[in-house]
Amino acid sequence: MESIILILGWIGIFAPTALGGIGSAIGCAKAGQAACGAMLDTESGYGRYIGVSVLPSSQIIYGIVIMLSFNRELTVASSPGVFAIGTLSGLALLVSAIYQGDCCAASINTSKNKPEVFGLSIAPAAIVEGFAVFVLVFALVLITTLPKGT
Repeated sequence: MESIILILGWIGIFAPTALGGIGSAIGCAKAGQAACGAMLDTESGYGRYIGVSVLPSSQIIYGIVIMLSFNRELTVASSPGVFAIGTLSGLALLVSAIYQGDCCAASINTSKNKPEVFGLSIAPAAIVEGFAVFVLVFALVLITTLPKGT
């Protein structure tokens, strides 16, 4: 039983990076596909489209920061907390990245037809990014409450 608890702890350590990476890949793919379509329909602004399409990649960075913050010896006492914080923050980063990709794709599609609203059109993506930052901050705060190794 003790080894299962420790295995869950190891899963919790890597979950923010793995799930954040999956979400970032999906989000960037959605926005990247919209960017490619916009480049076919417009004569300029390609850099903006590519720039917006990479915004969902930040969630994997947050996942890496959370993972590295679990710098502790895994014990039976700390593993359940590590699993819970890591897995739940990873799931939140995954969902955030996917929806940020949707917001970025919408921004690209809107600004290709009406370039003057480009700045405003990325506001929803920035709001979704804010939720990912909340996850990062609160995960870092909770990590400090975990028991240290013996």
